[in-house]
Amino acid sequence: MSQRAGIRVLGALAMLLWAGLAQAQDAWVQIAARPSAAEAAELAGDRDALLDDVSAFRIGTSDWYAIALGPYGADAAADLRRDLRARGLIAADSFVTDGSSYRERVYPEGVAADPAAAAPPAPDAPPAPDAPDAPDDQTPEEARRSEADLTPLERRGIQKALEWAGFYDAAIDGAFGRGTRNAMAAWQQARGDRPTGILTTRQRADLMQAYNAILDGVGMAVLRDETAGIEIAMPTEVVGFDEYAPPFARYGPTDDSAPHTVLLISRRGDQATLRGLFDVMQTLEIVPPEGPRAATPTGFTLTGADERIVSQTEARLIDGTVKGFTLVWPAGDEERRQRVLDEMRASLAVIPDRVMGDMDGTPDEDQRVDLLAGLQIRRPALERSGFYVDERGSVLTTAEAVGDCARITLDDATEAEVAAKDDAAGLALLTPNEPLAPRGHARFRSVAPRLQSDVGVAGYSFGGALGAPSLTYGTLADLRGLDGEEDRRRLALDARPGDAGGPVLDAGGGVLGMLLPGDDDAARRLPAGVAFAADVEAITAFLDSAGIEADRSFGDGRLRQGELIDRAADLTVLVGCWR
Repeated sequence: MSQRAGIRVLGALAMLLWAGLAQAQDAWVQIAARPSAAEAAELAGDRDALLDDVSAFRIGTSDWYAIALGPYGADAAADLRRDLRARGLIAADSFVTDGSSYRERVYPEGVAADPAAAAPPAPDAPPAPDAPDAPDDQTPEEARRSEADLTPLERRGIQKALEWAGFYDAAIDGAFGRGTRNAMAAWQQARGDRPTGILTTRQRADLMQAYNAILDGVGMAVLRDETAGIEIAMPTEVVGFDEYAPPFARYGPTDDSAPHTVLLISRRGDQATLRGLFDVMQTLEIVPPEGPRAATPTGFTLTGADERIVSQTEARLIDGTVKGFTLVWPAGDEERRQRVLDEMRASLAVIPDRVMGDMDGTPDEDQRVDLLAGLQIRRPALERSGFYVDERGSVLTTAEAVGDCARITLDDATEAEVAAKDDAAGLALLTPNEPLAPRGHARFRSVAPRLQSDVGVAGYSFGGALGAPSLTYGTLADLRGLDGEEDRRRLALDARPGDAGGPVLDAGGGVLGMLLPGDDDAARRLPAGVAFAADVEAITAFLDSAGIEADRSFGDGRLRQGELIDRAADLTVLVGCWR
């Protein structure tokens, strides 16, 4: 035997030995078997429309043929079988095999018979015989073997990267079939590589590097928060731990000029807890009111966006706990925000038996009633008072309270619409968007009040801070305005801006007017303790024009102080103007 022939024999033996070793390391998911090559090829073609990496092989020396998916690493094959069975895409008796009994391949046609050899080139990829070899000198066979070691998460990541690059538009399922192979080949050709439809190790690295370049400077890294009981990838270069303020672990911006924020949500609870959190989150300034939101018995999502930030909150009920996160990101950086959000979603893991307690964290001097766990609660742009004028919950307030409002709320809970408004008289009538049953409504005084008699104004002097109206006492100073206006009453009392729109009550609880806003004339400053009210006749005429018959049944009488306070609380409502 010549030296050259001996080298060829040794080379062939080495190749056979290498193929055997490679095959032993591969794993296949066998999904069916058929008694003829034609039937096997037909079934494989049908499955190829739904699944990836479909092949058909003759089984040993028999007349049966296997339809299988692969090759993969052993763990990847087991994960894929479990996933496809759970989704009902393969039969329950499908199993993982090393493929040692597989012989010639009958599907796809025109490819190597060795099941450990490379998958076929993408069917639609144009031939490029003169194109350069694949980088780092990996043959398609070597690239395919290295590909078999990818985890399901890594395989889905490659599909996402191809999708981001504009070459893939099918399901992100981690299965490399015809669509994925076509995308790989198109990506290879676009950058001047040979379009084999199988990415080499270096090509995969280049693809993922380009895909992840947008996250440069963000510092995505997996963080394990034992107190919250959550493990998750976070943008560690733009947020850092601030504090525990149950139910949140708050990670604030590392740069005070940027709004980046992450909250980890952790609390024991049930469906009621979940729903309560869904409602409360929507009151926070970090969750703008505009954006889609949805809640189910087991979870919720909240998206809020304005000209400054985009906020995304996701929470789930898991084993008696509510776990989730909020990501707050600057508006106008949507691609980067979406990538960070995807990474957080994919990496979120719950640490068993770890949940934040109600007493975790250390209170400090920054605690305020308008904060929730250290986060600013969103408040209306303007808060004024109003009072019920009928049993259906119609509310009279000042016209100032409802000017230029995107929405109007009653007691921060019920939305309302403007039913009528008289800017000259300073009056506005609100109709609630849902039925109300107030405990009381105004009974207007049917006779003229006595000059210098005691009066009280019920109103939300401090907005919603106290949770109930205050009663400010004074006297009726004049039955007319300073310029002799017949529809005004002058009062001697120290009212605050939040009291405007509230009812003016006499000692018996009868309504003898509505407090008007203070004089904002910059050229004139009235002495302290001067206030004005719209009188009963002006109010009842306005209500009558709006189709509401005012209750004029109240006459003389006097209530004890506690009774007067209760009556004021039954009548008065907080009016919020949101812009």
